[in-house]
Amino acid sequence: MSLEKTKNPWVTLLGATLFIAMSVNLYLIFQFAPTERSMGHVQRIFYFHVPSAWVAFLAFGVVFVASILYLWKRDRKYNMVANSAAEIGVMFATLVLVTGPIWARPVWNTWWEWTPRLTLFLILWFIYIAYLMLRQFVDNEERSARFCAVFGIFGFVDVPIVYMSIRLWRDIHPSPVIAGGESSGMHPDIRVTFFFSLFVFTLLFIFMLIQRLRLEKSVVAVSDLKKEAALAA
Repeated sequence: MSLEKTKNPWVTLLGATLFIAMSVNLYLIFQFAPTERSMGHVQRIFYFHVPSAWVAFLAFGVVFVASILYLWKRDRKYNMVANSAAEIGVMFATLVLVTGPIWARPVWNTWWEWTPRLTLFLILWFIYIAYLMLRQFVDNEERSARFCAVFGIFGFVDVPIVYMSIRLWRDIHPSPVIAGGESSGMHPDIRVTFFFSLFVFTLLFIFMLIQRLRLEKSVVAVSDLKKEAALAA
């Protein structure tokens, strides 16, 4: 496997698009979107908190699919995709756990409540922290990839449970947003800002996954060169 020496123009274009979209998104969040009546300015955390949760779910979904493909094809590229997506997912899940209490404290007068959704999301975070730790504890690359693939498949079970928790149990969280509908109770400008934030965070995930995969390929390439040098010595 050779190291990538040239930049992909499509990745450069994606990065430029992402920069512009993020700039527009910040304008929408802090200038365009109206201040929510009951929560005030702290409600603007909503535009970071919920999209971060969406990206975490998306990343763990990629881990799930890539893990299945690895067990089926035994191709190391799927293992690299799963590892990269898991790291990004954990990062955004951490953002959810940080922004949530900051938002909750002035609104609900508490930093944390052991409600079903919060508890299940914390468990989800621990699952994928354990997933990343498992990669470090198993020395054999193939065995590590196989164990992690199985772990990534079963760990994903918690994602739909977290998503459905508001519908299944009483919770302090508001009802899920209904895309494009009036039943969400959102002001139209808030709705526009929210869905644009989802779009921008999705672009950010794609860009980060591409860059993390490029780094992973370089690490694997260096590791392969070291093994070849050791065998030749």
